[in-house]
Amino acid sequence: MEKIIALAKRRGFVYPSSAIYGGLANSYDYGPLGAELLKNLRDVWWQYFVHRREDIVGLDTQILQRPEVWVASGHVSAFVDPVVEDKVTHKRYRADHLIEDWFEKNKQEKINAGNLSLEQMAELIKKHNIKSPDGNEVTDPKRFNLLFETSIGVVEGSKSIVYLRGETAQGIFINFKNVLDSTRVKLPFGIAQIGKAFRNEVTTGQFVFRTLEFEQMEIEYFFNPDNDWRQYYDELKDYYYKFLTKIIQLSEKKLRWRLHSDEERSHYSKMTEDLEFQFSFGFKELLGYAYRTDYDLSAHLKHSNVDLSYTDPETNKKFIPHVIEPSIGLNRLFLAVLENAYLQDSENDRVVLRLPFVIAPYKLAVFPLLANKPDLLAKARQIYQVVSQKYHCYWDDRGNIGKRYRYQDEIGTPYCVTVDFQSLQDNTVTVRDRDSMKQIRLSADKIISFIETENENSSK
Repeated sequence: MEKIIALAKRRGFVYPSSAIYGGLANSYDYGPLGAELLKNLRDVWWQYFVHRREDIVGLDTQILQRPEVWVASGHVSAFVDPVVEDKVTHKRYRADHLIEDWFEKNKQEKINAGNLSLEQMAELIKKHNIKSPDGNEVTDPKRFNLLFETSIGVVEGSKSIVYLRGETAQGIFINFKNVLDSTRVKLPFGIAQIGKAFRNEVTTGQFVFRTLEFEQMEIEYFFNPDNDWRQYYDELKDYYYKFLTKIIQLSEKKLRWRLHSDEERSHYSKMTEDLEFQFSFGFKELLGYAYRTDYDLSAHLKHSNVDLSYTDPETNKKFIPHVIEPSIGLNRLFLAVLENAYLQDSENDRVVLRLPFVIAPYKLAVFPLLANKPDLLAKARQIYQVVSQKYHCYWDDRGNIGKRYRYQDEIGTPYCVTVDFQSLQDNTVTVRDRDSMKQIRLSADKIISFIETENENSSK
């Protein structure tokens, strides 16, 4: 993880937020390369789940919504973490995480403290004399709401409390009727959304895995509860797994499904699984996958008194649809992609990010062999102008060619195109593959077709 963090900052993927003022815990900014990687992940996700499927449409809802939304969803009363406070430093910690870490370190066993009541957690902390990471006594666990509060209104006394959304899903549920009324969708169908969410987390560390502000990519897939829910559940689950392993190319060896126990599963869920990725700090949730029944639509119907039912056009039967929800954190996927791609190639004395072509920040780099030769510079610029119309390209004429190759390897650029003296004679260039380091020579006007063919083959 230290190597990933160092690379991320050194090459402009991720910076600590507010760094010139000492930073802000659990907050990060994304640099030029990080912004490109995030954008590519968003784009390929949207293309795969919305553009490729006729049964899923997109939505973009507001971060600030009426507070009743979060009352109806249960977030105001139940969106809480068990928190303890260091009696000396006054730092706050997740009580369940503190207990789990202690048992793993001292008892060499894993327990799921998240299923325990506050009283049971307090009893374990006292029984085993569990201290804070700074070695101090902690308070009894208390309920800590994760929603961020703010207020709207410009006249004193008329301000009203609102919340920064804790998840993007509720924006989909409260727009269910709007989508039905304004489009021609019919069950089964899904609504997808990518957007920011905010949680007042007390857990620190693990880089961008858990942050105060993050992005979710969620789908709510609605269907008739009279039909077999397993067919929708399994189809979407397999489709998602193919996206992660074939398109994003995460290693299947680093992925595993974990079924939630009855005690762990939310009360509204009939079945929940996590697809976990093996990060450097262990297997952790990457994708949450749940059959949420009709809980959300029914809750909003009850609180809003607006009919959110669906009428089957063939049978005229009226009912509340059930929902299957795959939810993935974009920032967690970003981190998984970096960890999955990182390679320290000691044999060739280089660090390589083996990013798939489709999500790499730069698709290729164009170099003149020597920067002090005007004819080489002109030729390289000419080629750059052509290929950059098709792909996001990197121009580099600094330093020697070996250092340029190493830099592109480290930021994940799949191909490097070098213009040399032979290029001036026959219009050919050298194309170098990042992973194999093999070089081929081809005509400059074949660069785009060559890369398209290579990309198609690699994604099969």
